[in-house]
Amino acid sequence: MRTTLIAALLLSSPATAETIAIKAGRVITDAAKPALGPSTIIVTDGRITAINPASAAIPAGARVIDQSTRTLAPGLIDSHVHITGDADTPFWREAVDTPELAVAYGLKNARITVRAGFTTVRDLGSARASAFAVRDAINAGLFPGPRILAAGPALSIIGGHGDVSGFAALVNDALDQGNTCTGATECAARVREASQRGADVIKFTATGGVLSQQGRGLDQHFTDDEMRAIVVTAHSLGLKVAAHAHGPRGIEAAARAGVDSIEHGSFTDEAGAKALAATKGWLVPTLMPFRATAERLGKGIYTPVVETKVRAILERRGKQIIAARAAGARIAFGTDAGVFPHGRNGEEAADMVEYGGMTPREVLISATTAAADLLGLASETGTLEVGKAADIIATDGDPLADARELARVKWVMARGKVID
Repeated sequence: MRTTLIAALLLSSPATAETIAIKAGRVITDAAKPALGPSTIIVTDGRITAINPASAAIPAGARVIDQSTRTLAPGLIDSHVHITGDADTPFWREAVDTPELAVAYGLKNARITVRAGFTTVRDLGSARASAFAVRDAINAGLFPGPRILAAGPALSIIGGHGDVSGFAALVNDALDQGNTCTGATECAARVREASQRGADVIKFTATGGVLSQQGRGLDQHFTDDEMRAIVVTAHSLGLKVAAHAHGPRGIEAAARAGVDSIEHGSFTDEAGAKALAATKGWLVPTLMPFRATAERLGKGIYTPVVETKVRAILERRGKQIIAARAAGARIAFGTDAGVFPHGRNGEEAADMVEYGGMTPREVLISATTAAADLLGLASETGTLEVGKAADIIATDGDPLADARELARVKWVMARGKVID
């Protein structure tokens, strides 16, 4: 009886919050500001409670983590991933793989992603509710992984990028996910259904896409009225909107419709960039797929219709960044991970410098404060500040001087938990 009573009291008592002291050689609290010298970051119950000079006393009983030879920076944010997808998976697998298998892939990829230093990701396209399940399992503490904002299946026109294609009509119909729409009223309804199912963000494919089996070009698919209906409805529900867009007129139309971000933006021209800047939208350029697809050409991995589209787009790498910056549009970091192997997300940074003309500091801003702003998470992450989540990475070098350091992260803490 006495043992039972003690156990009950222990179970009913609140857990003692753990305090962690992280010793750092340098601390980048905000990518837009100068770094601090030797410091100690105090984390309690998953949140930053102090950033002190290295000489300050460490709280009694704190667990000490020594990163004193390294630079600490805010956890990275990837604004465009496909967490349940794996590179080189043949398109026909969607006809045989189960949603449960997609969840298993997602949990695997989530751990790989967070270990690479990405403590927050936005999933912009997954089968049915698979990304929602991965998100919820991580939030419940069942599996390690980044904070996930998930869209679920992207809205598409019938037969467009995001719809099922490449099979016999009977198979296409059987695999339909209910994510297509025609006309403003029906498109508004699809947005409300996505919200009901748990979407954190709405994604639609404003134009054709490269890796889908549809061969209807890379420019505008949805009508102007349909795009406006999607955006107005999503915003009325408090949801942001991401538009997959490659072709110039589709980019311009989506920007004028008021989307929060243009994804890829491969053929962004002056008119499209100015439209995006005028609405204070973001470009998420996703340069890594250019490298990944080029590596796979001519090897029998892609069908002929896909190879044709890949060859048409390769010479555009980085030009969308240059056009957007010239017009004053904002850039947020995103990679399209899943098109290439998860965990290589940080390699995007060097491409943004080489092909987009950005500085390492600008790239780090795009992957921290800028991306946090786009995702609506600026009060939670993106900088190292008292009260914010303890999303922290460590690098041996200085990511403000060398963007390649974002692909060489040595240590990660996500929401106060050290990632093994």
